[in-house]
Amino acid sequence: MARIAFLGLGAMGSRMALRLLNADHAVTVWNRSPAACAPLVAAGAQAAATPRSAADGAEFVFSMVRDDEAARHVWLDEVDGAAAALATTALAIECSTLSLDGARSLADALAARGHRLLEAPVSGSLPAVEAGQLVFLPGGEAADLARAAPVLAALGSAAPLLGPVGQGALTKLLINSLLGVQVSLLAEWMAVLKRQGTDVSRLLGAAASTAVWSPVAHRLAASMLAGDFRPQFPVELIAKDFSYALQLGGPAEQPVVAAAQAVFERATRQGLGAQNMSAVAQLYS
Repeated sequence: MARIAFLGLGAMGSRMALRLLNADHAVTVWNRSPAACAPLVAAGAQAAATPRSAADGAEFVFSMVRDDEAARHVWLDEVDGAAAALATTALAIECSTLSLDGARSLADALAARGHRLLEAPVSGSLPAVEAGQLVFLPGGEAADLARAAPVLAALGSAAPLLGPVGQGALTKLLINSLLGVQVSLLAEWMAVLKRQGTDVSRLLGAAASTAVWSPVAHRLAASMLAGDFRPQFPVELIAKDFSYALQLGGPAEQPVVAAAQAVFERATRQGLGAQNMSAVAQLYS
């Protein structure tokens, strides 16, 4: 049994913390909105008032927050940041989707304080975390990944070490760019098929029988056909990830990413930001 602190209890973080609890680890949780801690406390977790108090005495400290700014706050805030309470033997595990610069600067700031960071962004949405099938994309030191492996096993599996901190962020942004481009293209084509008066389900089924159809496209198409946009991966978060991807080259070098980002930014402006990524289909209805 490990002593674990978990910082950030959004849709993903709350489920990850619960799986760690169910694996018989001692888990202390913190969230910016304290009410999110209540279900986990009922399941056996301890609640902390700040990231710093959550990290006190923990062997592993996980962060799963929205963006670079939130990650720097939970780790590095001068008053409440977790880094101030990390033991020299503790391991910081950052699971958020960060920019390349965000991941590297966080690792450097923690190293300057004498702490180790394992970068471990995740691939997988709510069904994957609930089933313990997340895929971690690790960057950092091999020894830190080996140490964390028994804890990560309660949540899913880890890819082989990708290299130093930053390589996980690059891989996650690549994955989410591939995903977001598929979402935006599928939304466009479903509108085209409807305008042509076709049997949309039949044509999509034919496309799904070919090698070019990806596994995630099944779920995306089903969501769009049913008009079921309950959030799993919200529109506004994929727009954020596209903005991080564009920091790596900009629209001139990444025109496809830029075009897809424009779709998600437009959906966010039209009030769809909190809905599932497939909700961009509503832009064309």
